[in-house]
Amino acid sequence: MKKLLALSLTLVGLFATATANKPELANDVPAPMAIGTTVDDFNLPDANGKDQSLNSLKGKNGTVLIFVATKCPVSNAYNERMEKLAQDYKAKGINVVGINSNVAELTAEVKSHAETNKLTFTILKDGGNKIADVFGATVTPEAFFLDASNKLVYRGRIDNARDTTQVVSSDLRDALDAALAGKPIAKSTATAFGCTIKRA
Repeated sequence: MKKLLALSLTLVGLFATATANKPELANDVPAPMAIGTTVDDFNLPDANGKDQSLNSLKGKNGTVLIFVATKCPVSNAYNERMEKLAQDYKAKGINVVGINSNVAELTAEVKSHAETNKLTFTILKDGGNKIADVFGATVTPEAFFLDASNKLVYRGRIDNARDTTQVVSSDLRDALDAALAGKPIAKSTATAFGCTIKRA
């Protein structure tokens, strides 16, 4: 009996030690980047494997970074809207850039997905979800609008509904239009929804 008790206490002690020394889970997500934060330049490969920097891709009036996925049905429901957004605002000096941070979606898949869905904006591959961690991005699609000086001025959803017939609030477009008009952005955050980014 004493031996069993001693063994039980030893096991409890080992479990407590292991739990105390356990590293943070790989899927822990940093807090979302605060509005007003200036984003440092970073480099990621595009779908062709070419290294690209934020500063080389940004527009003269700002940049929209959208975390996207190839398999997520919610992200895919936004493909046409994201492409239309990129086309509509490119001429206004705001560039749209996609970022794929899902560990299982490889560069070749990102490239073929973009070609199949006629996505003409640059999509970067975020290996090890380093940039997703910097922004605190959690789902696809999730948008981050940086102004001309790379300061974060909006983060969150593109609009309020996956189904285009249910859209009544175009939050991202409202933010872009306000910035272009030199007006304050009325709503700088709006909770994004979609598929969880599959982190390394």
